[in-house]
This record gives sequence, structure tokens and C-alpha cells, in this order.
Amino acid sequence: MIERPRRNRVTPFGNIEATSHRGTLMGNRGDLHDNDGTVSRAWMLRRWISCTPRSPTGRRVTFDTPGCYTPLFFADEVTALAAGHRPCASCRRPAYEAFRAGWQDTFGKKPSAVEMDEILHQARIDAAGHKVTFMALLRDLPDGVFVADERSPGTAFLLRGGGLHPWSHAGYDKPVRMPFNRPVRVLTPAPVVGILKTKRLNFA
Repeated sequence: MIERPRRNRVTPFGNIEATSHRGTLMGNRGDLHDNDGTVSRAWMLRRWISCTPRSPTGRRVTFDTPGCYTPLFFADEVTALAAGHRPCASCRRPAYEAFRAGWQDTFGKKPSAVEMDEILHQARIDAAGHKVTFMALLRDLPDGVFVADERSPGTAFLLRGGGLHPWSHAGYDKPVRMPFNRPVRVLTPAPVVGILKTKRLNFA
């Protein structure tokens, strides 16, 4: 019997989808399961984090279990950031401290994890549960940001090295070019865009 892929892979739009492709980072938004083990909620906690794919304590990851956190997976760091997740302060301490330093550079204060989570939550999801986006010119955005374009609905593009790289669960396609004075819809939360501008984060 072939096991169907679990619904636990996160897109730059913040959606949780089922795919056989694996991720390089694991994430947590709390327990998203119904009583039957089905993932039916988008989030339960305001602490959205990205973790190493294996527990540093050696504990096994538990799937489809109500009462336990729901393991989520990301293709890479920038996908996790676009979905609204910050690095975990426990298993990814260097990345977490780099994120906090970038926050301080951007906003003038080094915050606590709780302060960041509160601000990030408002910047990534609205009261109706929809992803928060905003418009900007490509020329004003740093590498590592995801954008969407009305001419290619449903596709997320990673801005990197002067090109826009179409994202999929399987990886990135060949980059496309757009005029840098063109407005695009930004998927990466605004506070994270500011942090990426500081170049504190290493997402190579």
C-alpha cells in the first residue's frame, strides 16, 4: 500500500499543501489537527518558527496526532520567511540571533521572541485569516523576497541576483526578467523584508 503524502508542506503564500517533495527545514504553528488527525487549521500559536528537520534531542517527530504540534516543512529558509516563520531560538540559535540583529538594525531595538511574534503575526495574516501582502516596486526590494505578479497568478517568484525565480515544491525554474520599476505584490511579511535589507541573514 502506497502512503499518500501528508498535508504539511508550506508554500511562500503560507498555504499548507500535500506533496511528496521533502523540505530542508521543519516548522511549527501549534496543533493544527482535528480529532481524526486531519490538518484543518492554518495556525494555533502566534509563535511561527522554522527548525532543523531533525530534533537536536533525538526525539521522533510525531505526525497526525491531535494534541501534539503539527510538523510543517519548507523548501528552504526564504520560503519559511515568506510564509511568516522566524528561526527557532533553540535549535537554530545562530540564525535566530542574526534575525534579531537584523530586527534591531531595522527598527532600532533588539526584541524578545514574544515581541517579534506579535508583530510578525499582524504582518503575515489578517483578522479573516488571509495572508497579508503589500505592493512595492521591484527596485526597492532585497534579494530573498518572494513576490507575485498578476500576469502569472498562483506563482511565487524569488527575487535573487537580479532575476525572479519561479518557485515550486520541486525547486526553482529558470529566472525571468521584469522591469525593476514595475509594481509587484510582496508575499514576504514587511518586517522580514526590512531584515533582509540588512543582509544579516545567510540564505545561500
